[in-house]
Amino acid sequence: MEFITTQHMIEAVGWLAVAFKLATFSMNSMIWLRVLVILSSVCFIIYSAVFQIWPLLTIEVILLAMNAYRLYELIALRRLVTHMTDESETDFSTAMAYGKRRDIQAGDVLFEKGDPVDSLYYLAEGRVEIEGQDVTVPAGNIFGEMAFFNSSAERMATVRCVEDTVVYELNEKRFTRLQYEDPKFAMSVMRLVTKRLVANAAHAQEA
Repeated sequence: MEFITTQHMIEAVGWLAVAFKLATFSMNSMIWLRVLVILSSVCFIIYSAVFQIWPLLTIEVILLAMNAYRLYELIALRRLVTHMTDESETDFSTAMAYGKRRDIQAGDVLFEKGDPVDSLYYLAEGRVEIEGQDVTVPAGNIFGEMAFFNSSAERMATVRCVEDTVVYELNEKRFTRLQYEDPKFAMSVMRLVTKRLVANAAHAQEA
């Protein structure tokens, strides 16, 4: 009787592992997805160790280590972003954890009108001027996103640094990863793009 009870418990652990694995397909948060995958691996490790299913045990131990490390990376990035976040305003500082840092001197041109589009930028320090539009972008904002979503794939204006500037460059690959792991950032970018499109349309009608 004791053996049957133990066997039933181990089988229950196996089914629990399956349930965790299936639940991962319904997750839209990378952190919770990693958590469920880790719990699934732990259950599969117990199940395969008891029944001596060595191939399954081996792969789940490897997956457990990999996903535990990825979870650590995600939590570390989230803590960095949380530390720098001002809840009262739209925050784009997540880009600092994903983008490539560039330090640019005052007066230098970041990109010129007509240049091919390959990135959008988060302005961490300094100010930049969008020439021909009488617009200055302060720190804490993103820019270059309009052409980034334009099918023409060409810069629509020249951007020059008004003072010493630090930007974080997000190419398409980095932006895709960021919007997948942090959908709130992607939504904030979409709202900003929509807002600027409406403003440009209104300005064109007034002119």
